[in-house]
Amino acid sequence: MQWKTRVDVEVSTNALWRVVAEVERWPEFIPTMRRVERLDGKELGPGSLVRIAQPRMPVLTWRITEWTPGRSFTWQSASGGVITTATHVVCPRGDGSFLTLGIDQNGFLAPLVGLLMGRQTRRYVEVEAMRTKSRAEELG
Repeated sequence: MQWKTRVDVEVSTNALWRVVAEVERWPEFIPTMRRVERLDGKELGPGSLVRIAQPRMPVLTWRITEWTPGRSFTWQSASGGVITTATHVVCPRGDGSFLTLGIDQNGFLAPLVGLLMGRQTRRYVEVEAMRTKSRAEELG
């Protein structure tokens, strides 16, 4: 199962990236995030572990698998027969930026999880994109 959303953001890629990369601050402005905590105490990058608590979802630990500072990161979490990969991509667009967020779920239970949780997951991705856009534009 895959979900992806892209929004135009009226700030530079640097300004948008600052908001995207400060994952521990997401609960301040994204209502789909209750708690985000780094587990290894080091600067975010490949191999970093982050625990996320979301409403109506299990608490999951995510491992950063790809990290391109200023541009993108990808992390993965495994739970109940499903591997979830989430992507966060910042791209330039004229005077502003594009923010693309995606979720990809694989594994033998992915079709069932998609059926049961697909609508909620899609809504969460859309809310997260819109709230990140708003926060970046607010901070400029």
